Amino acid sequence: QVQLVESGGGLVQAGGSLGLSCAASGRTFNPYIMGWFRQAPGKGRDFVASIRWNDGSTDYADSVKGRFTISRDNAKNTMYLQMNSLKPEDTAVYYCAVKSGYYSGYNYWGQGTQVTVSS
Repeated sequence: QVQLVESGGGLVQAGGSLGLSCAASGRTFNPYIMGWFRQAPGKGRDFVASIRWNDGSTDYADSVKGRFTISRDNAKNTMYLQMNSLKPEDTAVYYCAVKSGYYSGYNYWGQGTQVTVSS
């Protein structure tokens, strides 16, 4: 079993920055990919960014490219999301997730952390 705990959410003005962390624990933690997703009120959960755990290869949604940076610290089993130039439309609950293998979906999820960007 894998446990994921997000932290770092909060309230920020448009144009500001915020950093999120996702700390993973569990005897079976050995991710293929870790990712960030977000869910705005009344909308579905959308992909934000992902990072391949072994080589750090990254992928981003078009809406956040150039503004958000995903990274990880393998020694600390922690993933990060640095969010810059935030916009009101970035307001959402942000979730981290683990994709255990190449053929699996994201099968472990954190509880989410709220990010609110005021205009």
